[in-house]
Amino acid sequence: MPSPTHFPEWSALPERDRPDALAQCRTRLSSIGGKLRAIEHEFPARDPKRGPLAGLPYVAKDMIATGMSAPSWGCPGPQAAILPRASIIDRLDRAGACLIATATMTQLAYDPSGNTLRGSLNPWRADAIPGGSSTGSAILVASGCCFAALGSDTAGSVRIPAHCCGVTALKTTHGVVPRDGTMSLAPSLDTIGIMARGAADLALIWRSVFGGQRAGADPLTGIVLEDAFEASDPEIAQICRDAVAILAESGMTIDARPGFPEQADQNALLVLQAEAVREHRGRLDDPHIDATLRRRLGKGLAISDEELSRALAAREELRNRFASQFLGEADVALLPVMPIRTLGLDEVDPRSMRFNPRLLYALSRFTRFANYLGLPALAVPAGFDGSGMPVGLQIVGRAGSDAALIDLGVRMQRRTDWHGRVPTAIAAEIAG
Repeated sequence: MPSPTHFPEWSALPERDRPDALAQCRTRLSSIGGKLRAIEHEFPARDPKRGPLAGLPYVAKDMIATGMSAPSWGCPGPQAAILPRASIIDRLDRAGACLIATATMTQLAYDPSGNTLRGSLNPWRADAIPGGSSTGSAILVASGCCFAALGSDTAGSVRIPAHCCGVTALKTTHGVVPRDGTMSLAPSLDTIGIMARGAADLALIWRSVFGGQRAGADPLTGIVLEDAFEASDPEIAQICRDAVAILAESGMTIDARPGFPEQADQNALLVLQAEAVREHRGRLDDPHIDATLRRRLGKGLAISDEELSRALAAREELRNRFASQFLGEADVALLPVMPIRTLGLDEVDPRSMRFNPRLLYALSRFTRFANYLGLPALAVPAGFDGSGMPVGLQIVGRAGSDAALIDLGVRMQRRTDWHGRVPTAIAAEIAG
């Protein structure tokens, strides 16, 4: 049997085929998901409820309370009680979606490389990082074990693994998706994110859970963040420019100018470090927490309450400045998800001679500012680099424009086939 090249999207499946698709995901979850070390808890089958998402199999990052397992937060043992479960899980349940597992994550959601305790594997290449901290969520979507996944995004944690694993992901506007029942890392930056094989499935989920849609709206206008492209590896920049050209062909008006919000990025890093240690100060001496992570957490102790307050107080002015001075009349900003290629595992391993700590910060270089400004951002597959690894384009919108970003992703993916690709490393297992 020839290996398939693409996974289908749930929104494109005839209703009669959906029960089989759910069963197939459960089978792959136990086999492929297990081999990729991306599962924390697998849940028994239950009859799907009626609703607009009836039967859609999804997973949740293991920092989101499910009501069926005690979340580990990426740590060796349970970190919170089983109940109460998060309201986002309730919403998906009422819409008929089927939660089939919780997914691996990096400890305390504080490692963008995807370095989990289980050693989760990128389904495209085992020696490449899968991205984090919503690591297992991206892996399980990319490998056909589910159609959608919940993650969290504090500085890029759904967009970075989406780039590394070749899936579509939405970092939502801050505060739009309730975060009750989820672990906090940096509350001023934390958001819930959603991953799927393609934007059409994100549109179905968004419409079913949050209501409203943007069908038939005029094409948005966009600004290419030119200095971000210039600061990227040439191959990454070119792949993303080619994807922007596809958006222009779809009728989108696109201009280009410099304007990367450096101060917002610096403030994002300060807020992240300061709030993370304030949330998890008691873990600085916990031997069950990775020593490198404890050192990273400890950096926040040098940031005073006054410095944190000043950074948070500047947010509204910097958000308005980005909207007026950079976006102007445009709707979205366009830039790569990551300025660098997907790294090798040895490049993020402190025990390796090739380890470079600066690369960890580079992973989230282009994503942090959206969290600080509270803006939604969509990561869409934009092509593949010379080594065959996926590359993502990031589309950042104004606050509350989540549905519009998803609609733009749908428009782009009608003209491309980069999304929903079966990773080459597991294609034979999928065919079998």
